[in-house]
Amino acid sequence: MLIGEYHHNIDEKGRLIIPSKFREEIGNSFVVTKGLDGCLFVYSLVEWEKIVSKLKKLPFTKKDARTFTRFFLASATATEFDKQGRINLVNSLIEYANLKKECVVIGVNDRLEIWSLDKYNNLMEDNLEQLDEIAEHLFDGDLDEA
Repeated sequence: MLIGEYHHNIDEKGRLIIPSKFREEIGNSFVVTKGLDGCLFVYSLVEWEKIVSKLKKLPFTKKDARTFTRFFLASATATEFDKQGRINLVNSLIEYANLKKECVVIGVNDRLEIWSLDKYNNLMEDNLEQLDEIAEHLFDGDLDEA
């Protein structure tokens, strides 16, 4: 399981260090794609295959399925770490996530998310006061039974 939050800078060549803890868990080869909410998603090859398998089951006759599949797969890039543990992000992904200098890399269960520091802080601030309500609606008391 991928968990944790780390802050690193992206350099002028689009290279970003991924913490060693995460590198060990996702393996040397992985996929980076446009994520939801304006961040990037990073999947190990095993997790990526699970996602692609689910996407293949969506009916191509549904416009939403075609639209999401295009968004998600067209931007996907298979990549590897360099010797310093960095990934080299393509310009289209950097622009999509509005990555300037300071980035936040977080573990979110089956994937990593890469955020611009500003976007991440805004997301957290915007949702902080609502977290109790969000949890209540998502879990409906299930956490108390665990």
